Amino acid sequence: MTSPADRPAAPDGALLHHRLEGSAAAPPLLLGPSLGTSTALWDRVAPELSVSHRVVRWDLPGHGGSPAGLIGPGATVADLAALVLALADSLGIGRFSYAGVSLGGAVGLHLAVHHPERVEKLAVICSSAHFNGSKPWEERAALVRREGVAQLVGSAAARWFTPGFTVERLIEDQRTVDPGAYAACCDALAAFDLRGQLPRIAAPTLAVAGREDPATPPAHLREIADAVPGAALAEVPGASHLAPAERPEAVLTALRAHFDGGARRGMEVRRQVLGDAHVDAAQARQSAFTARFQDFISRYAWGEIWTDETLGRRERSMITMTALVAHGHYDELAMHVRAARRNGLTPEEIGAVLLQTAVYCGVPAANSAFAVAQRVLDEERPGL
Repeated sequence: MTSPADRPAAPDGALLHHRLEGSAAAPPLLLGPSLGTSTALWDRVAPELSVSHRVVRWDLPGHGGSPAGLIGPGATVADLAALVLALADSLGIGRFSYAGVSLGGAVGLHLAVHHPERVEKLAVICSSAHFNGSKPWEERAALVRREGVAQLVGSAAARWFTPGFTVERLIEDQRTVDPGAYAACCDALAAFDLRGQLPRIAAPTLAVAGREDPATPPAHLREIADAVPGAALAEVPGASHLAPAERPEAVLTALRAHFDGGARRGMEVRRQVLGDAHVDAAQARQSAFTARFQDFISRYAWGEIWTDETLGRRERSMITMTALVAHGHYDELAMHVRAARRNGLTPEEIGAVLLQTAVYCGVPAANSAFAVAQRVLDEERPGL
């Protein structure tokens, strides 16, 4: 058995190893791993999330690049949560959204219960509010302290993935994990049971289940979704315990919908500016081929740019019309002349914008633009 004296000591002030992605100005999103894996668990999801978030992936003690001495025998999920908060503090992050897998999800639940002021939104993936009692984890901790992790490597793929699927990088994570730290994480799982405190969680919560997960079956995620006020549940077909690695696109879709209010807010703004009829028609024309582009427009153009309050909608309409004239996008110009009217521009102001384009974009371009705008304005005066 590993004693505290046998453990590699963590230097004073040592932090969890972590990886930063995305703009420092973006909303922070922390991603927690499962037992036996590293930040690599998020390799096919984190880069996409970093488009709209400051993503912070972190390693458990003794996993990946984190010092093994950060925890020891008898560790708890509260200890791991404290390490995550110390990491956030070191990065100047106060309030954050959080997603975690398995043990990483348990850390998220603890944070949401005991540090609600820090957690903006929460996603719990292939995890649980309890892990089937203490005995299996006590036995695994004893095995690893006695014999190391070699026996776990051979069964990792079967525990983590559906038959025929594997990710060698994650198997290598299991092979290279520090046995003492791994056993301490097992101690934390053995002692974890937050079922009675789930109703205290106030952060908007999403529970994501791998439909083929034997370790934390969908019933465990349903238990969380039923107990946390207002929580939602998503099941991922064809996924076992490490859903972000096995079914990254499905997990990414669920997380974007949960964390990126931009898509929903963007659709609201898009309708306000362009009108329901136009947006409904665009949605009706949507196909499997164009669906991602429509999502892109809603999330980025409308959910991030048009919602930025630095400029008002009147100013944005003026800029947009000018850019469309400059590039000769006259069909789009017609749409945005209508939008400009909804945003409060008068016909005279629209004319002044187009006259400005004659100077900087050229008279022929402005001539075509005036013709387009005239047709749109005439629509407001039927019979003329």
